[in-house]
This record gives sequence, C-alpha cells and structure tokens, in this order.
Amino acid sequence: MTPLTDGLTDQAPADPAATDDMLASQPVGYWTGLAHTTVTRHLRDAMARIDVTQPQYWVLNCVHSWPTAPSREEVADRLTPVADGPHEMPRVVDQLLHRGWLRADADRLHLTDAGEAARVRLRALVTELRAVVHEGVGDEEYAAALKVLRTMVADVQRAEGVT
Repeated sequence: MTPLTDGLTDQAPADPAATDDMLASQPVGYWTGLAHTTVTRHLRDAMARIDVTQPQYWVLNCVHSWPTAPSREEVADRLTPVADGPHEMPRVVDQLLHRGWLRADADRLHLTDAGEAARVRLRALVTELRAVVHEGVGDEEYAAALKVLRTMVADVQRAEGVT
C-alpha cells in the first residue's frame, strides 16, 4: 500500500488474493459487490431448494412485523429499495396471495396460518445460513464492519448532497 503525498492511500486494482497488509488499498465496491453476490446466491439457492424466493421471505417478514396490517402499497414502498425493480414486490404479493400465505381484506394484507408457518420455517433456514456466513466472525467484528459500511454510505450521500 502506497500512501500518497496528501496522506491518502492509493487505490489498487481489485485483487482477490490481496494479503491483509494490502486490504486498505483495495476498492470497497469490489469487496462489497463480491460479498453481496456470494451471500445472496447462497441464500437464494437454499430457498430455491424449498421453492421460495428471498423477496417472498421479505414480504412475509414485512407483513408480520408491521404494527397494523399493511396495504400492498405500504409493503411495496418499504421493500422496493432492495428489490429488483419497482414491479417485483407487487408481483411477490400476488404470488403469496395465490399460494395462500397471504390474504387480503379491505386492501390490507394478513399472514395466513400457512404463511406464518412458512415464515417461521424460513427464519430458521436463514438463521442456519447466517451461521455459515458468520463462521469465524464475532458479533463485535460484524457490527464494526457494518458501522464502517454505514459511514461510507453516509459519506457518499453527503458528498452527493443526498440526505
């Protein structure tokens, strides 16, 4: 790693074989992208084996955790920022209604007994998968990594004038 004359660390090209002493010069976008892709694939592959998608799990959790029964629009508004486009969440709600895991009355969504049972099963699966992802990473270390990422996001948003 080469410090520049202004005290900043030079940005090196992404290197999957970078040693620990080289990590400070590695591009965060490469590593966060690789982590996102790898972890998401692992989770989605496990869910696919039981014919469920990650967005379906998000919707079940969202409906479960809402203080009162949410509308379709409220669920879509909450989850669209992490979805694959603006139309994904309404489609997922339709899938879950068709599957019988959600029911709608007066434009409000409710988990059915089958939906709650599926949510509980999926939560157990996600907890098992999280243990694999977090093996060798303590809670303090994990929280520290997320704090760093949260700070980086805030730094970029501030630089872009986003609040």
